[in-house]
Amino acid sequence: MKKDDFILKEFMYDAFDLKSHLKEFLSIEEADLDKFLKNAKMDLASLHPGNSLSETEEFYEKIVGDKHLADLAAWHISSKDYINDTLKLQQRFSRNLVLDFGGGIGTHALANAMSPKVEHVFFVDINQTNRNFVEYRANKLGLENKLTFCKTIQETEISKFDTIICLDVLEHLSDPSFQLEVFHEIMDSNSIGLFNWYFYKGEKNEYPFHVDDLKIVEQFFKTLQSKFVEVFHPIIITTRSYKKN
Repeated sequence: MKKDDFILKEFMYDAFDLKSHLKEFLSIEEADLDKFLKNAKMDLASLHPGNSLSETEEFYEKIVGDKHLADLAAWHISSKDYINDTLKLQQRFSRNLVLDFGGGIGTHALANAMSPKVEHVFFVDINQTNRNFVEYRANKLGLENKLTFCKTIQETEISKFDTIICLDVLEHLSDPSFQLEVFHEIMDSNSIGLFNWYFYKGEKNEYPFHVDDLKIVEQFFKTLQSKFVEVFHPIIITTRSYKKN
């Protein structure tokens, strides 16, 4: 079996042993974990302080705690087919030095670390709980030598990345256009960025932490179109692939 196929098979089997890692990391019984995951989305939404929140980044850095782990884990477990397709996509492009920006519970960073085409993965996430959890997972999976954990891109001390992964993050930033410009700066002509976004708060405000301001969204697409050229891929998912314009 090819290494890429093995990685996908392992993810589809148990999401890289995700539930076991959560149980151990949170010191929680399985029955309590199942309840924790079942209520994850609304538990996270209920934490949002509404209009008093000045920066969406602050919500993820200081407020969410382990509720964000539960929300992400529930999504990755219940949507394995979709997540599996995003892993297939990064297998097409990931190589050498990889930046996983806002990597959450680490699914994509761990899969990249398993790839022989990837030299090293820099996992960047502003949330300390997320960084601690993914570092724990990397150690459990024997991948600790291929991952570095940082709060910011600057902490990586890398000037150019060959691959940038930024999935389900841009809609949480107060200035997503600025983040695109940062990505553009740390890519060279051969680099590939894999990005997606969801600028929508939901039908029942279940995503109150998503940005949907029309001016911000419009500026985002103007920046995207001026800085990047889309690279075609045949997988029917929301994630798109880009090179520098």
